Amino acid sequence: MEILKVEGSLVCTLRHPGLYQSSLRVLSDSKGKLQVAVDTCGCRPGNWVFVVSGSAGRYACGDPTVLTDLTIGGIIDFWDEDFGQTKMSVESEKFN
Repeated sequence: MEILKVEGSLVCTLRHPGLYQSSLRVLSDSKGKLQVAVDTCGCRPGNWVFVVSGSAGRYACGDPTVLTDLTIGGIIDFWDEDFGQTKMSVESEKFN
């Protein structure tokens, strides 16, 4: 799994039949590399998400026959791009 940032939606009017019902999102990694993923969570641009890749991506979207190798598994509530950790983790370290 990786943590990526949602850049926006990808609109494709002509798709493989297995992707007709799938929302597609453009994601970027920390180096700016763009990837396309199936969105199962309803994320928006600017959200930080974790993705499931490979054959597990098909199962994560709920239908193993869907032709995808990258699926958004969830929206991250708190993520600090500079430190690579959640705000909650930063707060808990203050008490340790």
